[in-house]
Amino acid sequence: MKISIVTLSLNQRAYLQQAIDSVLSQGCRDLEYIVVDPGSTDGSREVIRSYGSQIAHTIFEPDRGAADGLNKGFAHATGEVFGFLNADDLLFPGSLRHVANYFQAHSDCDMVMGNGYVIDGSGQKVRHIIARDFTARRYFYGGTSWMQQSTFFRREIFLRSSKFNLQNRTCWDGELFVNMASLGAKVGYMNADLSGFRIYAASISGSGKNLDAYKKDSRRIFQQTTGHDWTTTDELLRFLYRTQGFLIRIGSLIQHRSNRGSE
Repeated sequence: MKISIVTLSLNQRAYLQQAIDSVLSQGCRDLEYIVVDPGSTDGSREVIRSYGSQIAHTIFEPDRGAADGLNKGFAHATGEVFGFLNADDLLFPGSLRHVANYFQAHSDCDMVMGNGYVIDGSGQKVRHIIARDFTARRYFYGGTSWMQQSTFFRREIFLRSSKFNLQNRTCWDGELFVNMASLGAKVGYMNADLSGFRIYAASISGSGKNLDAYKKDSRRIFQQTTGHDWTTTDELLRFLYRTQGFLIRIGSLIQHRSNRGSE
């Protein structure tokens, strides 16, 4: 099964080699790796060039943001299954083998979400993320848990989707997955840790600089999907779903500690 992975790179040389190596060292016999860099000035492009033909397609041209860069990358993708990884994140060993096996065993599955860890700037594991319950409704109300880096999808559902929205500057991944779910994509869950999502002071998620823009993007996606604006009823539903999620996480933590204690 051919898998196409796209990595976006923009001035993240400190982590770029680790990200690339985590993909190329997967041992995936039919891997198509695509790297998009719209204009790094920190030496990232030299790092990318050093891999030569190990990277199937290298796109060095300006774009209109991350969503545009991803669309350009996937325009070159020919695999049966797609995934994407930021230049400061990484895949864990054996992840793509797990993904290929899952899709081969579940021919009706359009998307699969695996588990993973939030990691810090030095790569230390900070928090475990267990994928569960992804629907458009749960996405809006905070009743789901998922990691973009551990999410993979079939080529067919991506081509049917609206692809990445160039107007979205904060949650282009979530908008894509909501669009796929709204198209009827069947989502599967894999009980395996597939990736590390790096959050640190200089990262987009770690800096907190885009919170207002994120809220604006999220409300737009909500209105376009549901046909109505956010109301107090939706705020109440969000509270209920998030409370449920908190209780689920507490239960999982207790179970995890219990399992460790019995080993």
